[in-house]
Amino acid sequence: MFDLKDLMSKVNLPHDITRRGFLEVASVTATLAAMNQVRAQTGTRPYIILQAPEGLIVGDPSLCVDCQRCEMACTEYNDGKNDPVLARIKIGRNIWYGPGNSGYRPLQGVWGNSTVVQDTCRQCAHPVPCANACPQGAIQVNPETGARFVVEDQCIGCGLCQKACPWDMMTFDREAEKASKCFLCDGDPKCVKACPAAALVYLPWKDRSGEPGKRPVHGYLPEENTKQCSVCHG
Repeated sequence: MFDLKDLMSKVNLPHDITRRGFLEVASVTATLAAMNQVRAQTGTRPYIILQAPEGLIVGDPSLCVDCQRCEMACTEYNDGKNDPVLARIKIGRNIWYGPGNSGYRPLQGVWGNSTVVQDTCRQCAHPVPCANACPQGAIQVNPETGARFVVEDQCIGCGLCQKACPWDMMTFDREAEKASKCFLCDGDPKCVKACPAAALVYLPWKDRSGEPGKRPVHGYLPEENTKQCSVCHG
């Protein structure tokens, strides 16, 4: 069960709480109480719910020229070096090179269509696969941007967040033995600014899972947990 102190830390409200903030706490409290009731009835693991992010980075493959400047800008800003392996944005081609090297993207045609794909963090609101998988609670939310980020001091390098992310958007520094992810550069994504073709944009985040015909997809916890989703999404 969640206590109030734990709840306050999750929703990241200021100490000088406003009327709107109080209503947000009341709403989240009611939701969590309902989810805890479902958990007690089903015995399933509860989802971690974080506040919705302010925005996310979206790529347009039709504009990308595969210069990979976005990857360089990301690692130079965050790591002080040019290392695409550590980039929080991942550039790849939709192409099949032969048996044993098929990749994970859906292909068009026998050998793929060579489309350049910009994979970016979806900044999941809930459920949050990486945060749910972390045994240390090292993945938290920036109260200014709503972006999910890794608290380096709490990360133990277990790699469970990498396995949990359905889009393979976690990165791992082998030398430091620490995980990392896109945190939107504190609201000013350097990859977006570095793109010469305007193939990346920083857009307001919108949760459409509550709209008719939209069903939340988790893919990493038991199917029984969809009963918890119904508390919010009907």
